[in-house]
Amino acid sequence: MELAPRTYRITRAELVRYAGASGDFNPIHWSDRIATGVGLPGVIAHGMYTMALVARAVVEWTGDPAAIVDLRVRFTRPVPVPDTDEGTELMVTATVRDGEPYPELVLTATCAGEKVLGMAVAPWPTVPGV
Repeated sequence: MELAPRTYRITRAELVRYAGASGDFNPIHWSDRIATGVGLPGVIAHGMYTMALVARAVVEWTGDPAAIVDLRVRFTRPVPVPDTDEGTELMVTATVRDGEPYPELVLTATCAGEKVLGMAVAPWPTVPGV
């Protein structure tokens, strides 16, 4: 079973808010000069912010934050965030597969057509109809 995709816009303003909430003020998340100086394509989203958006998608699909019993991801590619009003978009998709002890959501997160997370899985103990 495939679930309806979720899309989230990420802007530099979102990164500033996340940095304030998380305490992660690493300049690769706000300075193009520093980010490109260390070999990145420009400012990138915080990995944990990207993961939080994936968790948000899971909550929207399940309708219950308590339904997340585990969330595993591997960061495979940075999420570049241009200095524009539009920023960038993160698309999260999921399919349900059998798993033990619960069915699992196999998650895919992409930005600009590139997969940014690998091996992303969330066991889902309350899948309707499964």
